[in-house]
Amino acid sequence: MSSLRPHSIRPAAMRSSRGFSMVEVLVSIVILSIGVLGAVGMQAAGMRNSREVRSQALAGALARELAEKMRGNHLVAIQTTAAANPYLLDQTLVTSPPTTLTSPTPNCYQNACATGLQIAAWDAYEWRIRLRDTLPNPRVRVCMDADPFDAGGLPKWDCTNTGNVAVLKLAWNRSNTLGVTEFTSVGDATLPMLVLPLTAGSNE
Repeated sequence: MSSLRPHSIRPAAMRSSRGFSMVEVLVSIVILSIGVLGAVGMQAAGMRNSREVRSQALAGALARELAEKMRGNHLVAIQTTAAANPYLLDQTLVTSPPTTLTSPTPNCYQNACATGLQIAAWDAYEWRIRLRDTLPNPRVRVCMDADPFDAGGLPKWDCTNTGNVAVLKLAWNRSNTLGVTEFTSVGDATLPMLVLPLTAGSNE
């Protein structure tokens, strides 16, 4: 008859097995948690990047729209003072609560605008409403600028107010890679995010 007593080693083996399995479960939970947190972070970053891509696309579309309006009313658009050229803008528009914009007179929808100056005033009013309602807290500047970039090649808000080319400079609230909101009404501390020549002036 065998002298081996398998029952004598089973309790220790079972205890060892149970302890090792618990450690494995804990390690697995930690690894799974790290993976889930990483996936959540990647999803949040993806959503943030999608919003920024969408904002860039909308800003470009709005800029092209304003350029078309100015080209269609170029005799006003080439003027170098805000009084003679309502397309020249410098304003930060708050999205919520929305910045109140005063409708010019006459209302070109209700009454025919008789002059290019009246049309320009209405164009600028309508365009700023769309800008305010499309981008988060946008700042816009449209000016005559012969040199929209500094010596380092970076865009700047300051304008030379010379030349015959109107330049649009635009920025808006956005989140950086750390999820921190950058911009809005901080003066010239933040650079324009979009710089676009709108029209080459012509007296003809």
